[in-house]
Amino acid sequence: MAGGAAAELRERYDELRRLESRIADLGRDRVEAAADAYRRAHRVLDQYEDDAVGTGDFGSYVQFEGAFAKATDVGDDVPAADAFAAADEAVDKRRLSAADFVAAREALEPAGEYVDLLAARDDALDEYRIARKRAREARDALADRLSELRDVADMADADLDAPVDRLREPIESYNESVRGGFDSFYRSASARDVLSFIERADATPFVDVNVPPTDLREYVNDHAAGEEPLPTLLEYAEYSNSKLDHYVDDPGALRTAVAVHRTYVDRIDADPLTVDWPPTPGDELVYEIDELVPLVSRVADDDTVATLRSIRDLARTDDYERLRRAAVVRNTLDDDELALIETGEVDDRAAEVKRTLALAEDVLAETERQ
Repeated sequence: MAGGAAAELRERYDELRRLESRIADLGRDRVEAAADAYRRAHRVLDQYEDDAVGTGDFGSYVQFEGAFAKATDVGDDVPAADAFAAADEAVDKRRLSAADFVAAREALEPAGEYVDLLAARDDALDEYRIARKRAREARDALADRLSELRDVADMADADLDAPVDRLREPIESYNESVRGGFDSFYRSASARDVLSFIERADATPFVDVNVPPTDLREYVNDHAAGEEPLPTLLEYAEYSNSKLDHYVDDPGALRTAVAVHRTYVDRIDADPLTVDWPPTPGDELVYEIDELVPLVSRVADDDTVATLRSIRDLARTDDYERLRRAAVVRNTLDDDELALIETGEVDDRAAEVKRTLALAEDVLAETERQ
C-alpha cells in the first residue's frame, strides 16, 4: 500500500512539475494575462450578443465595441496576441451578425489553450495534494506496522512449546472458585461485613478495589439495616415509603445512602481477588498472593485457598518465567504473528517493511513543495 501510494505521489508530482515548468517557460504572468483576457473577452461576447446584433440597440452596440476592444487590448508579448487582434477585427464592423460573434469566439480559441493550461495546473495541484496525503497516511501506517513487527521480533525468544497449561489451569480454576465464593459472600453476608471487607482489601497495595462511599459506609455502620445483605438493601430502596416503614427505622436515610449508590453496589465483584492472565512476573505475583490469601480465606473455601497457594509455589520455581513468557507472547500475538515467530520469518518481514518505509520517506522528501 505504501509503495503504491508513493508511486502515485511521484506520478502526480512529476505531472505537476511538467505543467508548472511549461508555464514558467512561457512566463507565468504572460500566461495569466492571456487567460484573463480570454475570459474577459468571452464575458463581453456573452453579455452583448443579443442586443448588439442586427438592428438592435445602437447604444448596446457602441458599449460592446468599446468593452470588447478593451478586453482584447493586450501587449504584443502576451501569448496568442494575434488571436485577440483577430477577434477584435471580427467584430469591428458597422453592423454585427450572430456569425460575427461566432467568428470572434473562433478567433479566440488559440488563447483558450492558456486557460486550459492553468486549469490543468490547478487540477494537477489538487491531485498532488490528495496523493501526498494518502502517501503520508500509508507511510504512517507502515511505520506502525514496522513497530509491531519489531515488537513481535522482541518476543521471538519465547519458548512457544512451553506447557503454559501448567499455569493456565490452576489460575482459571482459582479465578472461577473465588468468583463463586465471593458471590455467595456478597449475597449472604451483612452489608456491614462486605463493606468492611472491601476497606480491608483497599489497605493492601496489590489488591485494587473501589472504597465504599462515606455516606453508604456510615449508614450500614449506624443503622440496624446494615445487618442485611447489600442486595436486600437495594431491594428495600425500591419499596414505597409505606412499605419500607415495615423494614427499616429511617426510610429517608436508606434512600439517601443506598439508592444513590446503586451503581457502586451493583459493581462490587470478585475481580480484585482474581489472578490476571497472563500473570505478572514471579516476585510480583508472590507478593500479590501473600496479600490475597488472608482475604480469600474469608470469602472462599479451603480448596480455593489451596489452589491460590499452589500458584504462588509455581511462581517461585525456576521454570515459572519461561512459562509466563510463553503465555504473554501467545496472549499478545495473533495467529499470523505467532506464525512469523514459528517460521523464523519475522526479521525478514521487518526488513522488507523497513525498505518500503525508507522508499516512502524518500519519495515524500523528494516531492515536497517549497
